[in-house]
Amino acid sequence: MATPVHELDLPTIELLGIEDREQIVAAFEAVADKHWLARMPLGYSVMRHADVVAILRDKRFHSAISMIPQMGGVSDDFLANRQESILTMEGEPHARLRRLVAPAFTPKAADRLRPFMRDVVNGLLDDYQPKGRGDFVQEICEPYPIPIICELLGAPKDDWKLFSGWATDIFRIFNGDLQNDAPKIVAAFRAVDEYVRELIAERRDKPADDLLSDLIAAEEAGDRLSTDELVMMTEAVLMAGTDTTRNQLACAVALFTEHPEQWARLAEHPELAPKAVEESMRYLGAVRGTARLASEDIEYREVVFPQGTLVVTSLAGANFDPNAFADPHRFDIQRDSSAPQMTFGSGIHHCLGASLARAELQEALPIVARRLGPIEVDGQIEWKPSTAGIWGPARLPLRWSV
Repeated sequence: MATPVHELDLPTIELLGIEDREQIVAAFEAVADKHWLARMPLGYSVMRHADVVAILRDKRFHSAISMIPQMGGVSDDFLANRQESILTMEGEPHARLRRLVAPAFTPKAADRLRPFMRDVVNGLLDDYQPKGRGDFVQEICEPYPIPIICELLGAPKDDWKLFSGWATDIFRIFNGDLQNDAPKIVAAFRAVDEYVRELIAERRDKPADDLLSDLIAAEEAGDRLSTDELVMMTEAVLMAGTDTTRNQLACAVALFTEHPEQWARLAEHPELAPKAVEESMRYLGAVRGTARLASEDIEYREVVFPQGTLVVTSLAGANFDPNAFADPHRFDIQRDSSAPQMTFGSGIHHCLGASLARAELQEALPIVARRLGPIEVDGQIEWKPSTAGIWGPARLPLRWSV
């Protein structure tokens, strides 16, 4: 007989004040040894790979992103009158959008941009490499994804700094300080709206070989995206394709500084890049968890989650599950595993831009490894607060031989 979750005697996870990533993983592992489920301040958490996948694939558990303003203590009119995002949609409206836009986000579509990705990262390294030392976050990670997003959307390359600033401000929504950040977030959304609507009008008259033209032309049984939906999808691309890639590239390079032999192997064998990306995302992912809300009373593993229950899926916990990954604390860019790393999520809200992000990381990492050679941390890595939704190094000072 199923038991209501609030009646269970469960271990509790308290992460307040813990910033060290290894301590956070250890906290989840310690709890996972006691039970597959744990209490958290606002709800519950699952930590094992199989449970994380099951919750994320259960369509009755809805994305909790729409709750961020409420949880941040801002008014209900925050971002009022905006088109609902594909990141928060559920049911048929969400399925319709995914059907319409999916062909524009295939691995083949991302592969078209690989030569441009190589040009961008090599151009950045032309200025960075001769110095022998520098902040990898500021000089490589921050500028790297934006020209690629501009190229993807068909926006002028000169506008990449505009896109970079907007992306940075929009992503403040995940930083846990909406009371102070709300004005900047709203202003960034409005600026993107205005810019993208002008770009859409241009592409309707003069289609080009870019994502926006593909989205305008997308059709299924006579169904097309409205202008509001096109704006929303462009904003989703901007969000999914910038801050996540910036942080994941920084996480990967920071991780490689701890494993110089793996860095040298990648430099010598660039064909290992796909595995290196998956392993670095498993071991040190920029997105470490995502939350779901029970849309109705849900029974799972003989436990009832009442409607409205918040369930946090620990992606980092799943990535270190020994039942899914042999010797999970070993970092190995030649790892073979049938279980997928979970940093991109799973289910209907699996990262739409996963193919693009993979391509960006697969192109950048071996080029950086070859051109910089052995690298060391030049001082101390400054990490973003553990509360940051998209997490990684704020500063990554490196030095290398010239």
